Amino acid sequence: MPETRSGLGFDVHRFSEDRALWLGGVRFEGEDGLVGHSDGDVVCHAVADALLGAAALGDVGQHFPDTATETAGIEGRALLRDVVAKVALAGYVPTSVDATVICDRPAIDPRRAEMREELASCLRIGADRVSVKATRPEGLGLAGDGVGCLAIAVIA
Repeated sequence: MPETRSGLGFDVHRFSEDRALWLGGVRFEGEDGLVGHSDGDVVCHAVADALLGAAALGDVGQHFPDTATETAGIEGRALLRDVVAKVALAGYVPTSVDATVICDRPAIDPRRAEMREELASCLRIGADRVSVKATRPEGLGLAGDGVGCLAIAVIA
């Protein structure tokens, strides 16, 4: 029987009106973006962290430190593809992902299918193996205060 591995990823960033919003590799026009060394795509970052965890390769910050000028502004999709390549070299290939976006805005449902397709493309798996869910924190905490957005991902 093949070895079973799983990983958990988490990311959070503060909103900024000076940035474009990217979530799960999809641009949300007309929305404030997320501050970060990269494009701030919390979904791609959480999935990347989950992958690194499953392969026991550390975390995103170790591979993409916020002091590295060569990765400043890197797209979440590019970061995720790079992580997929790193974990493949370590012998780990993902089979499925379950990601949850936690924020009061934007609405995820109208773009959910697009996000699933983008993540599936980065992970080299079928979109039927990618789940993207969303919840609103209804005024509680960082994401509920409208200050930021966070994402959690589990990968197998």
